[in-house]
Order: sequence, then structure tokens, then C-alpha cells
Amino acid sequence: MKWFSFCLLSFLIIAPALAEDVVLLERYDGPPAVTCEAWTAIDAETGEMIVSHKAGEVLRPASTTKIMTSYLVFNLAAESPEVMEELVTFSRRADKTGGSSSTVREGEQVSVRELLYGLLLPSGNDASVALAEHFGDRLSPEGEGTAYERFVAAMNRQAAELGMNDTHYENTHGLDNVKHVTTAADMARLAQAAMQIPDFRKVVRTAEYRTAVTQEDGEQRVLEWRNTNKLLPYGYLGVKTGWTTMAGACLVSCSQRDGRELILVVLKSSCRDSRFTDSRNLWRWIWTDVVPDQTAPTLSGS
Repeated sequence: MKWFSFCLLSFLIIAPALAEDVVLLERYDGPPAVTCEAWTAIDAETGEMIVSHKAGEVLRPASTTKIMTSYLVFNLAAESPEVMEELVTFSRRADKTGGSSSTVREGEQVSVRELLYGLLLPSGNDASVALAEHFGDRLSPEGEGTAYERFVAAMNRQAAELGMNDTHYENTHGLDNVKHVTTAADMARLAQAAMQIPDFRKVVRTAEYRTAVTQEDGEQRVLEWRNTNKLLPYGYLGVKTGWTTMAGACLVSCSQRDGRELILVVLKSSCRDSRFTDSRNLWRWIWTDVVPDQTAPTLSGS
């Protein structure tokens, strides 16, 4: 009951808070009170940590996992641009994947370029499986297992290359698995790398996207995808939401002011709306109090 009441309170707060700044505090005596378990803010250009709390605590990433899923595909496309025009055929496994969905059906086809929107806007778990099945053999040509398993192996190799030492992937979407873990610091490192890719930035900043998939009979079916990131209408630059029962609510966001760009990660907020309230209040404090002081304090327990 306490958990429900807190989430209800967060919902009542966030609607006016997102529409108007009057609910958000103008200045803080130290960091604001937040519901998330861990958070960190870094400089998007240098990767320097600006401020954090429990940034090294091992938690679950939920659908922020899809930043890595898409990162591998965007990197392939950087080497071979024609990859983006390849058609992905949805398997039964992709179609039946639970949770958030792009609503593409078994047997339907859609280009890689379009499907990346279906992965990152509505947070399509099915899209992550379809992309993994399509690219897994290319990413791990000498690996063992299915194409999907090879894709997950490539995710873990990429995490190691990026220095994400406390991250391990068991799947491409972030659905709960006790071995599927990350930290706020690792997620910030990944987001920094992904935000260097212009096409990735374009997709995660898109609020709505309309496309057509080809059905098995050759007819077209129109789909509309909406971004789950409620911060986009207020000038934020992305990046990705996430939520599962075990992970709680997560959000990676990006903001720019006076030519400086920062990335903020919040993990395990109390409920879906709280991640936006937590992020807005942290952003306000960071831009108002932390950055102007030209200091980079680390809170105890980080």
C-alpha cells in the first residue's frame, strides 16, 4: 500500500511538474530527494563524472538494455551503410516476446532503419529479438549457439570494450533475469558512446514515428510508434526509458545548456512516473548548483 501510495503521489506531481516548472524546486541545499536507488551525471563529451550517488551499485537495466542492442546495429551500419536497408523478417519467437512491443507480426518484414525506431521509441522487446536474430551470425561468426545467443555474446564483448566492467547481458531487451545487470556508471558510459552516433541521436530524440511493414501477402500495414520518454517535449535530447518489476523504473536522459551536454542515468526509481520527476529535479540541481560551482562532488555510498 505504501508503494502504491508513493507512486500515486508521484503521478499527481509529475503531470504539472512536466507542464510547468512551478512544482520543481528552484534551488536545493544539496541534492534533491529522489526515489531512485542510484544515479550519475557525466559530461557527454569527455565522459567525466560530474556528480553521482551509488553509481557503482549493481542493479538491473530493464529496457535501457536496448541502447546496447541498437549500438551494435548502428556500429555495423557505420561500416556498411547498406545494412540499414536490409529487410528483417519477424520470427515466431520475436512476435511472441512479452512486454512492450513494436506490434510487428510473425512473417512481416520491415527495414533495419525503420525497426530501430520500433526498438527505441515504443521500446519493442520483439524488435530487439528480430534484430538479434538478423545480425547475430555476422556479429559472432565464430561463436556457438543460435544467432540470438551470438548477438547477446556480442553485447557482452562490446560492454567489455567500453569498460562496462559491472555489466552483464543475458538478453537483448532487459526483461528480468538475475544475471542481467549493470550500474549507473556503466550505463552512462554506454550512453555517451551511443550519443556520438548521429543516427542514434536522431532516433532517440524522435517523439513519434509512422512506418509501414510488409505483410506475408505483400500488402502494407501502417504502424505508429510513440516515444516512451516523457521528457522529450521539454527540450531533452533522449535517451531511453526502462521498467521491469525487478529493475524498477529507469531513465537515461541527455540535456544541453550553454553549449555543454550532460548525460544523466537514474536506476530503480519507485515507479514509472517517478523516474521523470527524479530526473527533472536532479537536472535542475545539476545545472543550477553543481555545474556553476565547477566542482564534481561524489556523494557517500557511490
